[in-house]
Amino acid sequence: MGRRKARPVSTIALKAGQGADVRNHPYPQRSPVLGLVFGGTQVLVTTSANDHVTLDDVEFARSLAREAAMFAGAVERMFHGLPNGPGVAGR
Repeated sequence: MGRRKARPVSTIALKAGQGADVRNHPYPQRSPVLGLVFGGTQVLVTTSANDHVTLDDVEFARSLAREAAMFAGAVERMFHGLPNGPGVAGR
């Protein structure tokens, strides 16, 4: 994926927990929007343009899904006390 080549200069940490939410908002006439809500803060993830999707957008979406799945697996393993085990994600 060719989007990010340099290290970020800033980092924002948003803590998940009770009240945190994530939603996909598909639209028939424009590109989809992924909404992440952390209390009073909302983050919207969109494609590079509202009216079309590029190959970079598809690659980013796939990378986001892959990394989110790995994050979920790590959280599940930690919740179940399995630091190196398969956890519920691997079953």
